[in-house]
Amino acid sequence: MSHFPEVKNLDLPALDDEIRQWWSDARVFERCGELRAQAPVFTFFEGPPTANGRPGIHHVLGRTVKDVFCRYKTMRGFRVDRKAGWDTHGLPVEIEIEKELGLKSREDIEAYGIQAYNAACRESVLRYKSQWDELTRRIGYWVDLDEPYVTFSNGYIESVWWLLKQLWDAGLIYKGHKIHWYSPGSGTVLSSHEVSLGYKEVQDPSVTVAFALADEPEVRLLAWTTTPWTLPANAGLAVGPGIDYVRATLDGQTYMW
Repeated sequence: MSHFPEVKNLDLPALDDEIRQWWSDARVFERCGELRAQAPVFTFFEGPPTANGRPGIHHVLGRTVKDVFCRYKTMRGFRVDRKAGWDTHGLPVEIEIEKELGLKSREDIEAYGIQAYNAACRESVLRYKSQWDELTRRIGYWVDLDEPYVTFSNGYIESVWWLLKQLWDAGLIYKGHKIHWYSPGSGTVLSSHEVSLGYKEVQDPSVTVAFALADEPEVRLLAWTTTPWTLPANAGLAVGPGIDYVRATLDGQTYMW
C-alpha cells in the first residue's frame, strides 16, 4: 500500500501557470542577478534562433540543456547574465522571402529592388517572435527577453566590426584559400548549417580525370575521385616516389595510373 496521499483533480497546466505567475510576481529571475551583483560573473549568450520560423520540439531540448548549465552556475554562487538574442541575417531569411515573392534569381531581386527586398526580409525576421517568447516562458527557460541582442541592429553590427578590428590589430586575421560550399543561385558561400538545411541523401557518380604531365604533355595521369564537386578547385596531383605506376597506350593516347 502506498504511503503517499492520493492527489485528486491535479491540473498540471494550471499548476504550471501558477508557478510561472509566482516567478513573475516575485521577480525570481531578476533577483537571482541582483542578489549576486558582486559575485563572479558567468555570462551566457543565447545562440540566437531565427524568429521567421516557428519553434519546434528540438528547440525545447536545446534550451533545456542551456538552462541546466546556467542554473548550475547560479547555484554555485555566480552572477549569471543570460542574454537572449535573435539571428536576423542569412539564407534562411532570404530564401523564405524569395519564396513568398516568387523571386527565382539575383536578377529577379534586383528587378524587385534591393531596398524593397531588404525591407521585406527585415519585416519577416521577427514574424514569430511572440510564439518564441511564449515557448521560452512556458518551458521555464530563464533568459533576458526584454533586452536581447538583435543581429540587424547597428549596435550589434558595429560591435562585430570592432571585434574584427581588434583581431586585425593583433595580427590574428590573414588571407588564405579554402575550398568551401558555394551557392550559384545566391551568389555566396554557404555555412555547414545552411547546407544541412537542405540535406538529403543522393547518389553522386565517381569520375576519372586525365591530367597532362607538365614535362610530357602527351602523357595523361589518371585520377579517380568520389567527390567530383571539388574538381573546380583542384590545383595538382600528389604522387608517391615509392609507388609503382602503370603506363599504357590506348588508341594512340598514353595513360598512367
